[in-house]
Amino acid sequence: MRTLKRYTQTWQLDRPFVIARGASTSIEVIRVEIHQDGYVGTGESKPTPRYGHSAESVMEEIDEVSLAIEQGIDRRALLERLPAGPARNALDCALWSLECAMEGTTPTARLGPPIGREIVTAHTISIATPEEMAEAARQELTQGARLLKIKLNDEQVVERVRAVREAAPDVRLIIDANEAWSADNVESYCQALARLDVEMIEQPLPAGEDAILADFAHPVPLCADESCHTRKDVALLSDRYEMINIKLDKSGGLTEALAMVDAAHEHDMAIMVGCMLGTSMAMRAALPVAAHAAIVDLDGPIWLSEDDRPALDYRNGWVRETRDT
Repeated sequence: MRTLKRYTQTWQLDRPFVIARGASTSIEVIRVEIHQDGYVGTGESKPTPRYGHSAESVMEEIDEVSLAIEQGIDRRALLERLPAGPARNALDCALWSLECAMEGTTPTARLGPPIGREIVTAHTISIATPEEMAEAARQELTQGARLLKIKLNDEQVVERVRAVREAAPDVRLIIDANEAWSADNVESYCQALARLDVEMIEQPLPAGEDAILADFAHPVPLCADESCHTRKDVALLSDRYEMINIKLDKSGGLTEALAMVDAAHEHDMAIMVGCMLGTSMAMRAALPVAAHAAIVDLDGPIWLSEDDRPALDYRNGWVRETRDT
């Protein structure tokens, strides 16, 4: 017999997280527990207003299928019962967790990467003045950061990136514009950032307004984030972007995320695995995607004042799961 429990948790941030759409000082996540025969599977998701989600709407979606979950539907059936998004993600990850627990394993142990493998993850630099962002970069370097992800809007784009590059001359840099640029400036920004040795630019234009990206050569590879949610989006984006960002809260869980990995490979697109802010529970669920990713951005827990237990091991610019987590 299965039982389902769902609830919300609030986690405080250690410092404000600022992107083009606003600032956060805390996060509210949804937790799901599925109990069966003495085993428990867990999942976490974070509602994102950008996609029309709230804690209340996600809880309502979970309630819509709670009876079916308790009656035994599996991950494949769940794909047909709920749309992609945080509600399905929390349930799908809980089902993966339960399934593996009943087999005496974990999703990471079954799917990879190998337990204990050190995976370089991006450390995020929030939007601030160029001087403040440079100082934030220097602080991240003291923590061993090897890959910095710079959040940008449409102001002081080159100045901010140049300040970070001067503060961190030997570190890999990627950019996340969070849909803030326009058709009028995207090409010139790409050219300018190429000269600053930027490795990748994520979602420069608003989703639905990015067809222009097919019209010019990209001196810096582009990655689709807000434009790409499920495997159905991949083919359409393949002439605009070189990479897709797979986030479990967008795909609606690990099951669909792994299908997106296959779709990206079919279209010769590289993979990034990303996250909303969240605890180690949410990041651990995404590690099987990290096994296929050229860029990993799973730094959500390092923004928290306190992480969930058991916590992933973050140090020296990498993340790993250990056997005792």
